[in-house]
Amino acid sequence: MKLAHLPYRAALAEYDAQARALVDAWREGDPDAVRIIRHNHPRFLDAEITWLPRKMSDAEARSVTFDLSDAQLTIARWYDFGGWPQLAEYADAVTRDDSPISRFESAVEAVINGDEALLASLLGAHPDLVRARSARVTKFDPPRHRATLLHYIAANGVEGYRQKSPANAVAIATMLLKAGAEVDALADMYGGECTTLSMLVSSTPPSQAGVQSALVDVLVDFGASLEPKGAGAWTSPLMTALAFGFRDAAEALVRGGARVDHVAAAAGLGRFDQTRQLLTGATGEDRHRALALAAQHGHVDIVGMLLDAGEDPNRYNPKGNHAHSTPLHQAVAAGHEAVVRLLIERGARLDMKDTIYQGTPLGWAVYCGQPAIADRLRAHGAA
Repeated sequence: MKLAHLPYRAALAEYDAQARALVDAWREGDPDAVRIIRHNHPRFLDAEITWLPRKMSDAEARSVTFDLSDAQLTIARWYDFGGWPQLAEYADAVTRDDSPISRFESAVEAVINGDEALLASLLGAHPDLVRARSARVTKFDPPRHRATLLHYIAANGVEGYRQKSPANAVAIATMLLKAGAEVDALADMYGGECTTLSMLVSSTPPSQAGVQSALVDVLVDFGASLEPKGAGAWTSPLMTALAFGFRDAAEALVRGGARVDHVAAAAGLGRFDQTRQLLTGATGEDRHRALALAAQHGHVDIVGMLLDAGEDPNRYNPKGNHAHSTPLHQAVAAGHEAVVRLLIERGARLDMKDTIYQGTPLGWAVYCGQPAIADRLRAHGAA
């Protein structure tokens, strides 16, 4: 079953047709239908890691009762709504031309698709749109992300199928900011409060589209805060960019004036001399984070320095830095063979499993397509 996202102004009956088709495909054992259901229906998800499918075979999954109401819930959550009633409420509002929700969602479509003419027309007719917020009730934490149009530029923290960056994203962002968008407006995302900048520098679509660093420059030019702002894990743009592996975005932030004043930031950026200077007097948490970031970004000389200073290669990374894994896991995933070699030489255990997928470094090497690293791990006894 090939499920395609409906146009944003689709009627509820069209979503219902998708739900009915999903039930039929489930009953036929269609593998795509089984995958969609197992990744979206709460019954098939882990109780603690609520986005992770439970460990069960497809045969075990298909032994579970699944009816139309289950399919409607699955479809709603596939569109990132909290449930079918929330999708129904949205569909009713967005199909009415006079609805504020319809106007806002039309503007969102213009933003994510790079439709400058439509966005200019909407902002001209309804200037208040630039500070309006999404009314969607989602399956996220918290359920209402309350994103502004500018937040959609970041392609992060909003509904997944709308996380995309058009080639003219810089022009779209500039149009919004010139129209009065609040550059540091906070939205409720990932259990905290996040600015557009912090979401941008942790987002894959703008990086893949080649617009991430240019968008950083635009936001900074319009006064975006380079200091931590909001609440939760992703308040610091610089540390967020480094945690998610976006080195170019991190360097753009530094060029824009972000301070590199603690050892973890220096280590993540690969600044050897500055790391050495800041290491003296650094807190234990900063040193721990420094090792995590240096390994993730492949700075072998800094990894060695931190190990010499007593950092433990067999500690799980700190919260906010892929805490389910070790420095070795992250070096493996990123393909940093020199760091992998050093960590092994310095006693990194090869049998430690990450706490989400239960994968060893060798398992990660195989999954991430790192055959040379996999061979090295096997040569040192990994099984």
